[in-house]
Amino acid sequence: MNNSTHHHQLITSYLLLIILVVVALSFSVSFGALLSSIIDDDPTPNSADFITCLQSNSNNVTSISELIFTPSNASFLPIWGARVNNLRFNHSGTPKPSIIVTPIHETQVRTVLLCTKEHGYELRIRSGGHDFEALSSTADVPFVMLDLNRMRDIDVDVANRTAFIQTGAVLGELYYAITNKTDTLYFPAGLCPTVGVTGFLSGGGYGNLLRKYGTGADNVLDVRFMDVNGNILDRKSMGEDLFWAIRGGGASSFGIVLSWKLRLVAVPEIVTVFLVNKTLEEGGSEIFYKYQTVVPNIDRNLQIRAQIRSESIGNSTDRRVRFLFDGVYLGTTDTLLPLLEKNFPELNVTREICEEGRMVQSTLLFGGYARNTSTELLASRTPAFRLNSKSKSDYVRTPIPRSGLKQIWKMVSENDGSELLIMYPFGGRMNDLSDTAIPYPHRAGVLYQFHQLVNFNSETSDTTPTALRRINWMIRFHNKIERYVSKNPREAYSNYNDLDLGVGSATYEEASVWGERYWKRSNFKKLIRIKAIVDPENFFRHPQSIPVFSRYQSDM
Repeated sequence: MNNSTHHHQLITSYLLLIILVVVALSFSVSFGALLSSIIDDDPTPNSADFITCLQSNSNNVTSISELIFTPSNASFLPIWGARVNNLRFNHSGTPKPSIIVTPIHETQVRTVLLCTKEHGYELRIRSGGHDFEALSSTADVPFVMLDLNRMRDIDVDVANRTAFIQTGAVLGELYYAITNKTDTLYFPAGLCPTVGVTGFLSGGGYGNLLRKYGTGADNVLDVRFMDVNGNILDRKSMGEDLFWAIRGGGASSFGIVLSWKLRLVAVPEIVTVFLVNKTLEEGGSEIFYKYQTVVPNIDRNLQIRAQIRSESIGNSTDRRVRFLFDGVYLGTTDTLLPLLEKNFPELNVTREICEEGRMVQSTLLFGGYARNTSTELLASRTPAFRLNSKSKSDYVRTPIPRSGLKQIWKMVSENDGSELLIMYPFGGRMNDLSDTAIPYPHRAGVLYQFHQLVNFNSETSDTTPTALRRINWMIRFHNKIERYVSKNPREAYSNYNDLDLGVGSATYEEASVWGERYWKRSNFKKLIRIKAIVDPENFFRHPQSIPVFSRYQSDM
């Protein structure tokens, strides 16, 4: 072999070696990329990275670690399920969070917010957990649940008639804190003590003091609020537009409420409650017919709720319709009886069915508790019952005629008793306030709110044949009453969220299908403009949150 041949073989060997190295490296890189793509193909954010983010940005790593729960923790499901207060969603098939964090301080809330943004999760914010479609507890995307249950301090200032209340408190805790200091102040909030204060106020909120003092949101004086960048704002620093939006427009569309400053209102030391129980055969329909016009226009100190459902007659297959009229009057029986005798004698309220007590005791009765229940139960967060239902809501502005009522009672009697119709009168103070005072628009001219629901208490889920028949009945009923309720838009209550109304929000036309029913056009458009300023990337979102549009909307 000559030198040139040998030299040529060496060059060839080197070239082969280089090619093998390149191939090996290429294979290694390709395999690594393939392996990485297999690992990273799942778009689910990495919970370990999220938890590391929380810990590295916390001043007290041990403390924050004790507030983090993943599906590997034994307490994860109990914590998640404890406040899924519509049992229709409290089952194994409901999508659950990747991580639950239960902060005890505002700085921890900020850390959760910023780490959630950094690591690609969506955020769901839960205080009471009473939302009818479980939007604070479930989502179809990877999400972090910020459970504010542990942040529930309350400070009642009797001298200044105010209360400071943290976001995780429920209405019962607020009532209990007030009544421990005074029997002559209260807050105009709702009937169910386990409803979260923040969710209640975010949608407006109504209760037994509605006709006297307006909604709960009408009586909010200030707020501590965290925006999408983690800044903590109050009414002055956020400006009146954002303060307007979060009182009835759904605060979770704009940021995170940390606490509220509330105006307490005057109540007498003695209030009177009563319950009138009638069947259709006992004249219930005629009483209700008159109820529609009398109660919205009667003394503002009186509120009378109507509940209507069907029931079996003995052991037969026949059914009858039953009417319950339960009232609370801010005053004594001696004053109430002449008022009703003059304005509503058909109700036939007698001294024997009246019971006097403190305002807080009326809350217990309307909340479903027995008459002798201790007020301490309000602070225990123990529900008298939990929802297991599907709901719809309407507002009635013109009295339903007798012919319409006859059709309604016929449909009720044809169902299986799972239905409940609740009429809640307006008027009074609500007639004084503008539709645009806050986002909650259902004001002057509303006779009563009309809440319709069916329950699934006897069913294993809402998809059994019986449950589906009940849902079908409610849809037919809802369609049947369309001619008798408000129109253009057909109004609905945002706190009784109903995904059947729609979830599309790619354009204003899509979003208006449900948004104008909750807030009416003027308020909905204003909410959209505020949202575009304070959360332009639409981080705070859920299926019916205030939308941000990807392009300019010519009609906005």
